[in-house]
Amino acid sequence: MTPDICVMVPTIRNHECMRTYFQNARDHGFDLDRLFVVLITEDFCDTDAMERMLDEEGVDGAVFDESDREAWFADHGIGEYAHLIPEASHAQTSFGLLYLWANDFEFGVFIDDDTLPHEDVDFFGTHMTNLAYEGEIETVRSDEQWVNVLYQNEDEHGLYPRGYPYAAMDESVETEATEVDDVVASQGLWTNVPDLDAVRILMDGDLQGQAQTRTTAEDFGEDFVAAEGQYLTVCSMNLAFRREVVPAFYQLPMDDNEWDVGRFDDIWSGVFLKRACDVLGKQIYNGDPLCEHNKAPRSTFSDLTNEVHGLELNEHVWEIVDEAGEDADSYAEVFEAIASALAEGDYDDWENGPFLNYCGEFMLDWLGCLDALEAADLEQVPAAADD
Repeated sequence: MTPDICVMVPTIRNHECMRTYFQNARDHGFDLDRLFVVLITEDFCDTDAMERMLDEEGVDGAVFDESDREAWFADHGIGEYAHLIPEASHAQTSFGLLYLWANDFEFGVFIDDDTLPHEDVDFFGTHMTNLAYEGEIETVRSDEQWVNVLYQNEDEHGLYPRGYPYAAMDESVETEATEVDDVVASQGLWTNVPDLDAVRILMDGDLQGQAQTRTTAEDFGEDFVAAEGQYLTVCSMNLAFRREVVPAFYQLPMDDNEWDVGRFDDIWSGVFLKRACDVLGKQIYNGDPLCEHNKAPRSTFSDLTNEVHGLELNEHVWEIVDEAGEDADSYAEVFEAIASALAEGDYDDWENGPFLNYCGEFMLDWLGCLDALEAADLEQVPAAADD
């Protein structure tokens, strides 16, 4: 079988976690031949050990440290776009998206190396089932135009996930049944350490970046979608998606920028994707498969340092996005409309507002890079012989 699923794992600490995901697939009868695993790492990491792990598990894949990524850009004739992948940042998952795009994989899966699958659930199989789902599902909306993906037990734990705007808290939630027929992303949620921002972790009384309040499977009910016109946080630690979304799913240049903005790469890319889904009549499925998030202890104040430079921007980015691309007919057109709005806007009234202009320029380059990859592929296709 030719692999049709590109699994992308940013890792510098624990690539061995993937053995548990592979065993989960075997235990549930999921065909590992469908997977091609891209481990995205750094030059200082033991890439030989990562390659051995894949060989020992009998799973196709490749390892890309910084040097390998630079060579890949050069080999594909797109060296001018190498700046799209920030240094030493979780947003390097964008390289995985480019690899998926260049190699025509039908599906992508993001996995973080501090997670594990739940043994009783077919991790990969459930994601694929979600992406193929058609039928009735719970739809959620609020009077703040934002859905808390932890809403189902919020009265008990009081948690809001990383990236949820502070101005949208204390929302009134409404749910109803709806029909979905075009799911393009499947967001699995998480037990154990919740995905919170540093401010909320500090308020929870934890100085090691983990939060005292933990989540269990009982905190999650039925799977759901956010209603059209409603936004939600999208976390890339446990996420599957269709190839078609890649043009609108660039993970922004966090950490490696003059404003020191970090930690909003997957959050803002999720806002872009949700806008594209609403314009194009697509859905993001949320719930199972849950993963166990075992975030390593680190200073909460260190995370706060990375996040604080973008906190005010996070309150407003979605409002800009919500006005862009209404008449677009494709993911690329929606994304280009958002990118142009960000690149050309005047955001000086907000803390680090020019970072949004910077992001907009990178987003336009992202579309250019995808076009260049496609053009390079066409050049490699032999011309048809004359009769």
